[in-house]
Amino acid sequence: MDRIEGLDRLIRSDEYRNALGLPHEVTETYEMLAQGEYNLNYAFTHPVTGRLLVLRVNCGSQMHLDDQIEYEYRALKMLAPCGRTPEALYADGSMRHLDHGILVMEYLPGHALDYRTEIMKAAEILADIHSIPVPDDMKPKAPDERTGHSFIGPRDPLKAILEECEQMVSVYMESDLADDSIRGRIRRMLDIGWARIDALHSDMAGSKPEGALDASAERYRCCINTELNSTNFLINDDGMSYLVDWEKPLYGEPAQDLGHFLAPTTTFWKTDVILTEQEMDDFVSRYIEAAGGRFDVTGLRERVRDFTTITCLRGITWCAMAWVEYQEPGRQLTNESTRRKLDQYIDPGFLEYIETILRS
Repeated sequence: MDRIEGLDRLIRSDEYRNALGLPHEVTETYEMLAQGEYNLNYAFTHPVTGRLLVLRVNCGSQMHLDDQIEYEYRALKMLAPCGRTPEALYADGSMRHLDHGILVMEYLPGHALDYRTEIMKAAEILADIHSIPVPDDMKPKAPDERTGHSFIGPRDPLKAILEECEQMVSVYMESDLADDSIRGRIRRMLDIGWARIDALHSDMAGSKPEGALDASAERYRCCINTELNSTNFLINDDGMSYLVDWEKPLYGEPAQDLGHFLAPTTTFWKTDVILTEQEMDDFVSRYIEAAGGRFDVTGLRERVRDFTTITCLRGITWCAMAWVEYQEPGRQLTNESTRRKLDQYIDPGFLEYIETILRS
C-alpha cells in the first residue's frame, strides 16, 4: 500500500501495539480503504481477535483544532450507546511516531446511501444519534466558547455557518486564479444569506415576550455530524445501518444536521440527485416519527428550512476554497472525483440555481 511517511514506525511502536492488544511482531496487513480531503483510512484485520478494523490518519482539521483526532474520538465514545456509529478503540494525537493524529475504530459494513430508495433509513439513523444526551462536561461552558474536552457549540449556528463561509471564500476571493464574475456572484449570494439571517433575527425579536430567554438557548441540542454526504452512511438491507466520518461534530440543533443532509449542495456532491420539496418534507416527517418523543422537535420543520438554505452557501464557499487549493501544487491529499465536482459547483449555471433557492 502507499504508506504515509512514519506510518510503519507507528505500527511497530509499543504504544500502538499494546493499546490494541496486537502481537509484538507485525503480521497484520494494512490496505487503503478510503481517502477523503483530510484523512486517510486503512483497513486491517486484528491477528488475534480476527476483528476488521480501520486505522484513520488525520492530515488536517476543518475546524482548525490542535486536538482534531481526540475531538473525533471523544465524540465517537459518547455516541457509542446509539449503535449507529463505529466503536472507537484508540486515539493518539501526540504525533510521536508520525506527523499526524491517528484513530483506530471498528470497520462497519454497508453501502452508500441511495437517496431515492433508502432516504428513510437515514432519518432513522439520525434520530437515534440525536437522541443521545451530551454530558455536561462536553457541553460548551459559555456561548461560542470551547473549554477542555467540550464540543464546539455556537449559540447562533446560522450566523456561525455564514462566518465560516466568509472565511472559506476569502481563499477564492484573494486568489489570482479566481474568475471575477464568479467572485461577484458568490459575493451577492453571501449578501442574500446575511439578509435572510437578519430578517430571521428581527422576526424572532419581534415575537419574543419581554424578558424571555433567547429562543436558541431553549432548543434541544445534541451531538450533530454536520458532514452528511451519502457516502458517510453505511446502509444494510438486513440489520443495522450506520453513519461514519465524524471529523466535524458540533453541539447543536438536530435541524442543522437535517438541513445539511437535505441541501442540494450535499445530495449533489456524490450523486446527481436534488431532492424535491415533497421528498424533503416526507423525510422530516419520518425523522419526527423515528424520534418517538425522545427529544423535543418543536419548530423543527421551520428550522430545517432555514438551515437547508444557508447550508447551500457553505457548500458553495467550501468548493470555491477547495478549487483554489486543488490548482496549487503541494496539497497533501487530493481526490479526482472531488476535483470534478469542484468545477461543477462553481459553474455559473449551478451558482444561478443555488441563488434562486436563496431568494425563494
